[in-house]
Amino acid sequence: MSARDRLSDALYGAGWATVKKLPEPVAVRLGRTIADLAWKRRGQGVLRLESNYARVVPDAGPERLAELSRAGMRSYLRYWMESFRLPAWSPERIANGIDIKDIHRVTDGMAAGKGVVLALPHLANWDLAGAWATTGLGIPFTTVAERLKPETLYDRFVAYREGLGMEVLPHSGGSAFGTLARRLRDGGLVCLVADRDLSASGVEVEFFGETARMPAGPALLAQHTGALLLPATLWYDDSPVMRGRVHPAVPVPESGTRAEKTSVMTQALADAFATGIADHPEDWHMLQRLWLKDLDPARDSEQDAREGTP
Repeated sequence: MSARDRLSDALYGAGWATVKKLPEPVAVRLGRTIADLAWKRRGQGVLRLESNYARVVPDAGPERLAELSRAGMRSYLRYWMESFRLPAWSPERIANGIDIKDIHRVTDGMAAGKGVVLALPHLANWDLAGAWATTGLGIPFTTVAERLKPETLYDRFVAYREGLGMEVLPHSGGSAFGTLARRLRDGGLVCLVADRDLSASGVEVEFFGETARMPAGPALLAQHTGALLLPATLWYDDSPVMRGRVHPAVPVPESGTRAEKTSVMTQALADAFATGIADHPEDWHMLQRLWLKDLDPARDSEQDAREGTP
């Protein structure tokens, strides 16, 4: 394990061990302080965040983009502070920490015996939404996690999410799709973060006027299993409560090849994500390259791995 990997693992370990013990107001202030320091440093992540926000808010000038990136970093650190503390939250605290509009689209689909694929972008705190599903709604679900380096850090994230009641499958290895399909055919819930895919199998979509790639998995799972495909978006406001919305189901087109159907459905997901991101750009935690114009073929896959989000 390299020195950088050991440091990353140690920092995340310290976060889970220490931050969850802090009084909530102290954790909130700490997160904001760290966010402001990172924003002032103008590092690669902050610059990438501003570049991405420039697509979302095309009429924003430098001052507005700087304001957005500062708010974005504060939102991002709120995510981390909440995530470090989630294992110590009571079911009541989790239930009181989130308000989701039109959640009936999920519960009605489950009650009808259909599996449900819930697809989300990197907005606000998807881990809190997952914890709320397992505790507040009493609905277990399955998700996938990108393998991180070092392996010990990946193991930490898997243990953390499993501790919140999620079944976590590794993204690599080739068996995740089959397991997800079985869960859906059994009437289960699958939740996938689905706004970034730099692999060769990613589906090209128009996203804020430019081409990006998003994963084919959600659309393919819906086609293979007959499950409902529901986009969802999340956001923060000035309160301690995270807000969210479940959007109308994305239908499977009646005609076309599998690839054509997948393309149409993934574009519909992208459009729903864009609606939520445009309404709350500061809560979109995309500190990585996304649009094809930003990708440099000369860079190797290790660069993309370093930019991965847990």
